[in-house]
Amino acid sequence: MAKRRGIMSEHLKEEIAKELGFYDVVEREGWGGIKASDAGNMVKRAIEMAERGVAEEKK
Repeated sequence: MAKRRGIMSEHLKEEIAKELGFYDVVEREGWGGIKASDAGNMVKRAIEMAERGVAEEKK
């Protein structure tokens, strides 16, 4: 199976991980070391940020 290319930039992923409190795991173990729930929360947060950005643009 081909590895999918990420949509989020590394910087954005790192900022969200810091905000959610699991960046220390990323530093120690890489992205593969985070819990599935943390990954899900990271995606939720990125979606919230994107939706807010779209709403701001419509104003």
